[in-house]
Amino acid sequence: MVVAGQSVGGSGIDMEYRTKEEQVADYLREGIISGRLPRGARLKQTEIAQELKISITPVREALKLLEAEGYLASDSYRGATVAPFDVEASTEILKLRITLETQLVESAVRNITAEEIAELRELARQFEEAALANDSTAARGINYRFHRRMYDFARLPKTLHFVQVLWAQYPFDVINRIGGRALRAAREHSELLKNVIEGDAASAMLTMRQHIETGWTELRNSMPAKAEDPVKSKSSEKETL
Repeated sequence: MVVAGQSVGGSGIDMEYRTKEEQVADYLREGIISGRLPRGARLKQTEIAQELKISITPVREALKLLEAEGYLASDSYRGATVAPFDVEASTEILKLRITLETQLVESAVRNITAEEIAELRELARQFEEAALANDSTAARGINYRFHRRMYDFARLPKTLHFVQVLWAQYPFDVINRIGGRALRAAREHSELLKNVIEGDAASAMLTMRQHIETGWTELRNSMPAKAEDPVKSKSSEKETL
C-alpha cells in the first residue's frame, strides 16, 4: 500500500489513485483478514498514524469506514476493536461470496490487461513462495492482495464493495491457519490464473467457486463436532460443498 508516497505493509502495489483514507482502510482490512490484527484487538489511531507516518485524520476516517463495513466495533470505553465473526452466519455469507466473487472473476477475465496479468502472476508467485516457506503471516497478507487486485481488475466497484462487507464477517484468519491450506490454495490460485490468462471466463468462475468452497469445507472438517452443530442447525437445506 502506498501512503504518503511510501509502500506500506509490504504490498508493493501502486494505489496512489486512492485517497489516504481508502489506503489506510485497505491496509487495515488486509491486517484483519490475514489475522495480523486478531479478533478483539484494540486499534489505536495514534499508533496506526505513527506506523504509517501520516496524520491522524485519514486514520480516523478509515476506522469509521471499516466500522460501517463490519470489520470493527466501537464503544466509548475501548474505542475501535476488530469485530468477531459469527460462525452461524458464515454459511449464508459463503453463498453470497460465491455469487458475487464469481461475477467479479468473470468481469476480470473480460477486462484484464497484460500488465495486470503480470501483477497477478507476481502475487501468485509470492504467495506460493511464502506457503513453501511456511510463512503463514506473509501468505495470509499476500492472499488478500491477490484476490483484492483480481477484483479491482473487474471494474465493478459496487460489487467489490459488497464483497468487502462480506469479507468482514468471514473467518479467513482461521481458514488460513489450517495445516497445508496455503499450499493447496497456491495450486488453486495457479489454476485460476491459467483460466484468466486463457480468457476462459466459465472455467475461471468454476475454479473460483471451488476455491471458496474448499476453504469452507476444510474449516468445517477442522472444527470439533461441538463447534459444528450451530452451523448445521442454521442451515437445514443441503449445501453443495
